[in-house]
Amino acid sequence: MAAKGLVVYLLTAFSLAVVSVYFVNNYANGGDDAKPSSSSSNALQQNLGSEDKVWPELKFSWRVVLATVIGFLGSACGTVGGVGGGGIFVPMLTLIVGFDTKSAAAISKCMIMGASASSVWYNLRVPHPCRDAPILDYDLALLFQPMLMLGITLGVSLSVVFPYWLITILIIILFLGTSSRSFCKAIEMWNEETILKKSMEDRRTFANSHGELLINAEYDPLVPKEEKTALQILKGNINMKRMSMLVLVWICFLLLQVIKNNTTACTLVYWTLTLLQLPVALIVFGYECVKLYKESKKRRMAGNQEHICEAAIEWNATNITLCALCGVLGGTVGGLLGSGGGFILGPLLLEIGVIPQVASATATFVMMFSSSLSVVEFYLLKRFPMPYALYLMAVSILAGFWGQYFIRKMVTILKRASIIVFILSGVIFASALTMGLIGIEKSVRMINNHEFMGFLDFCSSQ
Repeated sequence: MAAKGLVVYLLTAFSLAVVSVYFVNNYANGGDDAKPSSSSSNALQQNLGSEDKVWPELKFSWRVVLATVIGFLGSACGTVGGVGGGGIFVPMLTLIVGFDTKSAAAISKCMIMGASASSVWYNLRVPHPCRDAPILDYDLALLFQPMLMLGITLGVSLSVVFPYWLITILIIILFLGTSSRSFCKAIEMWNEETILKKSMEDRRTFANSHGELLINAEYDPLVPKEEKTALQILKGNINMKRMSMLVLVWICFLLLQVIKNNTTACTLVYWTLTLLQLPVALIVFGYECVKLYKESKKRRMAGNQEHICEAAIEWNATNITLCALCGVLGGTVGGLLGSGGGFILGPLLLEIGVIPQVASATATFVMMFSSSLSVVEFYLLKRFPMPYALYLMAVSILAGFWGQYFIRKMVTILKRASIIVFILSGVIFASALTMGLIGIEKSVRMINNHEFMGFLDFCSSQ
């Protein structure tokens, strides 16, 4: 599986980047193994986003207009690709609107939540493109959601400890790897669709030359069939039992996070609340793993090759471990960047054989839970101004709905689901450029100023 190669690449590159902290810190401090002084630590914390709140007033200006346009396009493309667009929103809010980094990350979460929610509402009203099943894969959602939330907790903690330049390097490594792999996947799908369309044209030409009409000769899995009413489609896409389980996991993580935020860092209560998230995630993940494994084994022994969910893989111990690792990795990246974790989940679903329409809908569905968790936390901590948050969230809600509408129509007309994968690759690459360039510029400035470039102490940095 190509996903395994991508995971090996990410783990190797991430390990080398973390090890390089020692050498970079020595170089920045003229060869001395310096410890962070209070001034250098404060400077680094400022770069990490711990600076004073900067909340511009919401009034009509070219900055607001430009932010609206970028926010609309970023939300539309991001939700279609299933990645959210946090890698575009944060630089836009800091460079164009003028927010401080932490407030920008909080508003970015609001935009991702709004776009994800409207996309989920749209997808609930859309039939599965090629079979009688919900377009949201609840099995995969229950498999990845708890690990994604667990990873977000880890990512937020690492963002306090990791130096700014290291986070920048990790962003570039991750985004270039996933965007290039997604682009290759899109080209593969485009070529397959071209062959399929050509074969269909040949069949029609053959039929016309014999004066015959081929009944049901053209079966294209990319074109949804409009056989059911809107209410029937909506009911078919909603699984109340599975959705209740997802909401329960969300509530458990929210309560633990809210209580933890009101305790002193590094105390016994703090670590207890942090560790309690592990069994919550593992119970749901383990339940879903056992279910998938048993069903897969039963069908395999019966000679049934039909997939038990959208993923075209065998649910063995190796692949389940890989999914768990990718879920935690996606959440960790989301915690580091202030995104919803879709930069890993979207490409991963494509790699394990999920068709683009279902991959986009499922990734957006999972991302709605992870982003809304952060929004509630940020709201309780008063991390963002309500006028800007409500305005940009409204923009994202419209963008998420209409982005899904236009792209789905384009896929139906052109009969090319690879368009979704091209959009996914483009959004990730654009995020790599924006966040990478900003991060490199700040990191070079820190090196020239001989600021501390090593790891910070977690407890003293809270």
